[in-house]
Amino acid sequence: VQLQASGGGLVQAGGSLKLSCVASGRTLSTYSIGWFRQAAEKEREFVSSISRSGNYAYELDSVKGRFTSSRDNAQNTAYLQMNSLKPEDTAVYYCAAGYAPPSPRMGADEFRFWGQGTEVTVSS
Repeated sequence: VQLQASGGGLVQAGGSLKLSCVASGRTLSTYSIGWFRQAAEKEREFVSSISRSGNYAYELDSVKGRFTSSRDNAQNTAYLQMNSLKPEDTAVYYCAAGYAPPSPRMGADEFRFWGQGTEVTVSS
């Protein structure tokens, strides 16, 4: 499966962005989806994971209540809605697909396929 992430951009603190992750090559419903981010000079960080059906999802504690994962398997697309953005959310965001069931804290090695990343910049 190939993943294409988009939707990043420059936004002021308190603003919102919605990231999309479009899959091609295989049906998205085959996979759990994860979202990760990597800020400059920092390690890649788990943000969220969502089950194949979309029935349950987990988020990093620091984004709970602000970020929401969802998916539309009919459109082969996953989403990360990001509200109340903060400067510390600035990073390149990646979507990933894998076979492991979602859990509250997942490692990058649990995902097999990765999108190219989309940059999110939050100004103060």
